[in-house]
Amino acid sequence: MATYLVTGTNRGIGYEYCKQLQQQGENVIAVCRSSSDELDKLGVRVETDVDITSDESIAQLVSKLEGITLDVLINNAGIVERVSLDNLDIESIRKQFEVNAIGPLRLTKALLPNLQTGSKIIMMTSRMGSIDDNTSGGSYGYRMSKVAMSMAGKSLAQDLKSQGIAVGILHPGLVSTRMTGFTQNGITPEESVKGLLMRIKELNLDNTGTFWHSNGEVLPW
Repeated sequence: MATYLVTGTNRGIGYEYCKQLQQQGENVIAVCRSSSDELDKLGVRVETDVDITSDESIAQLVSKLEGITLDVLINNAGIVERVSLDNLDIESIRKQFEVNAIGPLRLTKALLPNLQTGSKIIMMTSRMGSIDDNTSGGSYGYRMSKVAMSMAGKSLAQDLKSQGIAVGILHPGLVSTRMTGFTQNGITPEESVKGLLMRIKELNLDNTGTFWHSNGEVLPW
């Protein structure tokens, strides 16, 4: 039994991670700002009132996890706010950087004492953070913050390789969740997480720092 810590777990992909991992018999620590009825019913450990943009909040979480070894840390928490060139909301862009890029790095740094040789770190980024794949523009805050998150993941992969810790930078696919307005063109959270867990299983020190689609495709930067 491995121990997984997942952030942003009260709905969507984060909840689905917890559900599938629990079904597989893994030990799950679900981290979120507030829980949901569905998450509470899973029977996993739930840590609420965690704000990944707050050093104080993260410190409180770390104190609760003292002595616990994490096999996999999944940085899933994130937000999307539409920012166009015509409506260039700088405060929204800053907020998305805080949550989507700085927050995961802050949490990862704080939890390094809970990781060991063989542990894995997952950065849940987005294909919208691919510079080469950007053919539609817009979404300034989200795109920019996800590029930054991916870069943080790549640097972590280099810095932690000597400690035997691998880092995966993963895109879930276009998933039908509240974040995407329950798009009819997307895959289900179940399908997405099934692929994501396969990518996590395949992650090792030889392929650390790779940017993958949940279906196994290596994505362009």
